[in-house]
Amino acid sequence: MTAKTGTGIDTGIHTDVDATVDYANTRDSLEDQFFENLFGPTKVMLILRGLAPDDAVRRAEDAWDHGVRAVEVTVAERSHLDALEAVVAAARGRSATVGAGSIYRVAQVPIVAELGAAFTVAPGLSADVSRACREIALPHMPGVGTASEITAAEALGHTWLKAFPSRELGTAWFQAMRGPFPWPKWITTGGMDLDNSPAFLAAGARVIGMGTRIDDWSRAGHLLGD
Repeated sequence: MTAKTGTGIDTGIHTDVDATVDYANTRDSLEDQFFENLFGPTKVMLILRGLAPDDAVRRAEDAWDHGVRAVEVTVAERSHLDALEAVVAAARGRSATVGAGSIYRVAQVPIVAELGAAFTVAPGLSADVSRACREIALPHMPGVGTASEITAAEALGHTWLKAFPSRELGTAWFQAMRGPFPWPKWITTGGMDLDNSPAFLAAGARVIGMGTRIDDWSRAGHLLGD
């Protein structure tokens, strides 16, 4: 369509935006509710990256024992699929939920779904990956780092967004983005630890994603809903 000024003058600028659409209603309510239920009162997701299957299971079980509800196993390389499969198998006996991370190619989606991943997380935003996940009703959380990416994520129906790399973006980035974008539910990943997590929660993060930096769960009460 062609944009016009308030006086009805044709600007000559062509845009695909339909002013009659309520974009808030394009958000995926089922996906939103999935993540709401997944995290519940907790504010942490354990991220297992590049670990051998036995080590990944051990760390996941330790997290579950301390009340963590969400575990992500990254599968940036095909060799990481064994760890995902092992953690998914361990989760079945606990009714726990395991997702697959580093999902940035469409070809990865059916593979991790077949292995039992309950959700996917990406370091960036891909419309093709979002659509592939939606086609099989697999909740997906894309990664963003700019206002343009946040806008595109909303158009794809996402409400839960991963800010990456969060430490480099900084708490001021979250505070700045909350003005024009009050709706995202943020998870922070990249450089997160028990010491800097309170500042990111105060800046607007809903969930903190971290891996081996969680070395003492007794210090993580502020992330576990205690």
